[in-house]
Amino acid sequence: MTRQRTVADRLAAALGAVLGTAQPPLRLRGWDGSLAGPPGAPVLAIRSRRALRRLLWSPSQLGLARAYVAGDIDIEGDVFATFAALRSAGRLAETGPMAPPTWRERLGLLGTAVALGALGPEPAPPAEEVDLGRAGRRHSRSRDAAAVSHHYDVGNDFYELVLGPSMVYSCAVWATPETGLDAAQEAKLDLVCRKLGLTEGARLLDVGCGWGSMAIHAAQRYGAEVVGITLSEEQARMARKRVAEAGLTDRIDIRVQDYRSVDDEPFDAISSIGMAEHVGRAQMPEYVAQLRALLRPGGRLLNHAINWNAGTTTPDPDTFISRYVFPDGELLGLGETVGLLESADLEVLDVEALRQHYALTLRAWVRLLEQNWSAAVAASSEGRARVWRLYMAACALAFEAGDMGVNQVLLQKTGGEQPPLRRTA
Repeated sequence: MTRQRTVADRLAAALGAVLGTAQPPLRLRGWDGSLAGPPGAPVLAIRSRRALRRLLWSPSQLGLARAYVAGDIDIEGDVFATFAALRSAGRLAETGPMAPPTWRERLGLLGTAVALGALGPEPAPPAEEVDLGRAGRRHSRSRDAAAVSHHYDVGNDFYELVLGPSMVYSCAVWATPETGLDAAQEAKLDLVCRKLGLTEGARLLDVGCGWGSMAIHAAQRYGAEVVGITLSEEQARMARKRVAEAGLTDRIDIRVQDYRSVDDEPFDAISSIGMAEHVGRAQMPEYVAQLRALLRPGGRLLNHAINWNAGTTTPDPDTFISRYVFPDGELLGLGETVGLLESADLEVLDVEALRQHYALTLRAWVRLLEQNWSAAVAASSEGRARVWRLYMAACALAFEAGDMGVNQVLLQKTGGEQPPLRRTA
């Protein structure tokens, strides 16, 4: 006697059609409570027919993300185990853009939707989704400002809950996995200052200064005179408050300013930490030329950026990261990054890989978010908290797998003092 297919059985087939695999490596719970899938596998709960309708209209990574952000799909248990299982399956295991289902898989998905009464108009995307397609030319100053605002102007209270007291939103440097996030972030800031050779009175430009942590560290510990620039009004407001509380207003100038507008050179050093990812491949030559022009002869530039290790890709505006996290963001390979940074008058002194450090950092941020979940939702929205949980956990797994890396490239402008025989920082 043939067993009657449950809601969960049908949903497993639908998810398999989207992923391109006969058996999804997850245990699915249907909205009626039925279960299907391998025993012991992480459980993914499909809360409503709307989740299936989202996949029918957008059978892709974006459709899955919309369903999760909207709460139509939920995770039961460990977020890392669930996302690891998903990213190992079918099309999600492949590098590059996710291929669409075949016509046969689409017909099967449609048949499932009919059988489960999930046909209907396309659900509106969650409020946290953004499409900058009509916001002007890609990487124009106005569109860059809109992209930065989408990501960073979500409330300083929210970021305090996720990042902790250090308020540093980039890869920390861990002596051991047990070091602790705040100590690891302080170690990273100090490493940057030492690589740049900061001394009393040195003039530092911090491009993409965030909430001012790098500027404060450089001024307090090394006596630097710092100009920090950001396009985020929210970041600048909090950074100025922190600078004032530290008694450093005479040493630190926080500006809402595009890097292309800075004209009060020369600087002895420039730190660009987590900024180049927002610049874009086509704009990188202009970005490097501008920073080079702002440096005095002998001055140093440190570029700290995420790099894509899985081959060259072009930006896809219809991915989860593009729509929800970093609109217009673009990752380059390390070789391409170094090639764009170095020139006849910018000499590469050192390249340091920190891939494993970022995986540890992201896992620490996810722990803080989950520990402070109710407060994070109250400070922003449940959808926003879900976006950050999904993107940080998925990125941690990508760093651990080696799909992405993060590297510090140290350069010195020629024409000044000779660099040391070896880097000592």
